[in-house]
Amino acid sequence: MDLSVVILSFNTKELLGNCLTSIDKNTSGVDFEVIVVDNASADGSSAMVKKQFPKVKLIENKDNLGFTKGNNQGIKKASGRYILLLNSDTLLKDNSLEKMVEFMNDHPKVGAIGPKLLNADGTPQASAGRFPDLSVVLIMLFKEHFGGSQLVRTSYNNLKEVDWVMGAALLLRREVLSKTGLLDEKIFMYYDEVEWCYRLKKAGFKIYFYPEAKIIHLWQGSSQTGRKGPILANYQSLVYFYRKHKSPLEFFLLRILLKLKAIIALMMGYLTGNTYLKETYGQAFKLV
Repeated sequence: MDLSVVILSFNTKELLGNCLTSIDKNTSGVDFEVIVVDNASADGSSAMVKKQFPKVKLIENKDNLGFTKGNNQGIKKASGRYILLLNSDTLLKDNSLEKMVEFMNDHPKVGAIGPKLLNADGTPQASAGRFPDLSVVLIMLFKEHFGGSQLVRTSYNNLKEVDWVMGAALLLRREVLSKTGLLDEKIFMYYDEVEWCYRLKKAGFKIYFYPEAKIIHLWQGSSQTGRKGPILANYQSLVYFYRKHKSPLEFFLLRILLKLKAIIALMMGYLTGNTYLKETYGQAFKLV
């Protein structure tokens, strides 16, 4: 089998149904399977899949296991030469799966690729970027002073080797897993694909942004029902990434940057009476 498509879903019944329909209507010339991992949805997602898409392999979890554990379940069940992690809030265009498989067939040294992700109106999403070294973290935290986040993540018009591609649509070669392992299940959400791509690059594989394949991504449609506290989650995952992969000095400097951002945001919260800023960055300051 050429390809296994792994879709994680949590209370995204309508989005999931549209995604699966788009796969059926926009895929030809490739032998593939679809595996849906349902993270204890309460909206009838599993029943919908069983009724409307009987060929889909369905894994039903009793609890929300998060992005990494859920996707790892699907990966373990996959039998394709290539594995595509695909968000339930995506819509395929123009036989993008066949294009991605053909690219990988023609480039055996490439370990993973990401397609060009588009907003619903057809504009590009920033879906590839640089690993979060300290300069990147500085820009991320204070991007309003550095010309915006496009300096660290963007979209390209041409084929380009990159550090990482977004996990909303990430295709990798099966043999990569023997050298990198699965997604790190200690990361519940955010930076999961970045950390995975970091290990992939360290193992000697290349990662490419492949704009010939295009997929619509309804930004955060799947995450808003299953992910809470994005600022705190980002802090937690970034701290974990540095503990795992960086030197003690780099980790120390990261904590300084995170605390500085938290202090500034707290001050703004008190000056403006913004309860969200006070509560969120108060917790963030304690976290680091």
